[in-house]
Amino acid sequence: MPKKQKSFVNQKKYNTDFCILIDMSIHSGKKRLFLWDFKTNKIIKSGMCSHGCGNMPWGKDFSKTNPSFSNKDGSHCSALGKYKIGERGVSQWGIKVKYLLHGLEETNNNALVRTIVLHSWNDVTEGEVYPEGTPEGWGCPAISNEVMKDLDSKLSKTSKPVLLWIYK
Repeated sequence: MPKKQKSFVNQKKYNTDFCILIDMSIHSGKKRLFLWDFKTNKIIKSGMCSHGCGNMPWGKDFSKTNPSFSNKDGSHCSALGKYKIGERGVSQWGIKVKYLLHGLEETNNNALVRTIVLHSWNDVTEGEVYPEGTPEGWGCPAISNEVMKDLDSKLSKTSKPVLLWIYK
């Protein structure tokens, strides 16, 4: 599966044990965040993941089947592309943990300016809610508290940058 991702992490000297993939072509009511293990070439964890609400009210699921994407500050949209997962910090959401996201492409290089971070959100469920969608936020890939606990246990122990790739 992720040959491009493996090549990228090797070339950039990122963590070669795992990466996080988010497939925005999947309905937001289904699991679309995947923790990929490069050693076994398997998904070892999957979870729900929100996307940005755009010009619609946040906390709803109006774009569950067709999200809009933008790198523009104030767009409240998610941005596609490769990110380097950065510094761990305190969040006001979920389990109060966040990771800064450094956008590595033209499609997402405003992530820090836009305060786009990986965080948990109490409103993101552990299980699938299809045909309903996951509540939409302001562009961050928000995940369930349980998935964040699992990711945090891995991310907080690595000394090398980890790849997060949002694609459609």
